[in-house]
Amino acid sequence: MDKKIIIVKKNSGEFEPFEMHKLEESLKKSGATDQEIKTIIKSIYPMIYDGISSDVIYGKAYFLLKKLNEVSASKYSLKRAIFDLGPTGYPFEKLISALLRQKGYTTEVSVILQGISVSHEIDVLAEKDGNTYAIECKFHSSPKTVCDVKIPLYINSRFLDVQKKWNSSGKTTHLKQGWLVTNTRFTEDAINYAKSVDLTLFSWDYPKNNGISKNIDEFGLYPITALTSLKKNEKSELIKNNIILVKEIIEKPEILKDLKFTYQETLTIIEEAEKLYNTKNNNHEKRR
Repeated sequence: MDKKIIIVKKNSGEFEPFEMHKLEESLKKSGATDQEIKTIIKSIYPMIYDGISSDVIYGKAYFLLKKLNEVSASKYSLKRAIFDLGPTGYPFEKLISALLRQKGYTTEVSVILQGISVSHEIDVLAEKDGNTYAIECKFHSSPKTVCDVKIPLYINSRFLDVQKKWNSSGKTTHLKQGWLVTNTRFTEDAINYAKSVDLTLFSWDYPKNNGISKNIDEFGLYPITALTSLKKNEKSELIKNNIILVKEIIEKPEILKDLKFTYQETLTIIEEAEKLYNTKNNNHEKRR
């Protein structure tokens, strides 16, 4: 391949040189084999041109990977699958609640707590080892939207109002800390402020090597929007029926019959769901 420099337009609107190794790494993270990666790179490279958007490159890679390896395609599309959980933030809150339960927390979603001044709706209330955590989830439908410093400033003020009331009311647990979770990213100012007030931040790739993507992959808590065997309207229908995770389809396959999927469609969906969910076992083996 020629070593010509190709400029790519990112989702943020910025431009940067295209780096093939980044595409290779993202494909490798999805579980694609070396041969599958070589096949995709060989097909994509001639189609890349100056000014091409990163979305177009992703679309081409996803289309090719889906033909070769549906499970890897589901994992490759994970970030976009999270965006597809919208437009409301509730499915994202449920996903975060499920992740916390895997880590040993007891959780509730959408809880109203009284503060010293006013009442507040807490997206996820989590409890572990006698401590309770108030978690605010900021779901964004576009990767261009980030959490700047104004968001943690606001969230921390709400948390302090609730904390004063909670810890002075004879509760059986201590309201220890506030958290802020987003499916995009935090600005540097937001991160620095959160550190200064002990507000925990959790995003797609923050903390480093322990963000949302890493935890979803580790516990197999993939959203149903990652499944390639479902059409967009079918994913929306499942979400309307409070089915957010691939794991829930495996545990409640009857929901597919209730939603009028045919027998063959149900088999195909469940087969893909089980293959995707079971990759978590392989992930644990790789980390040993």
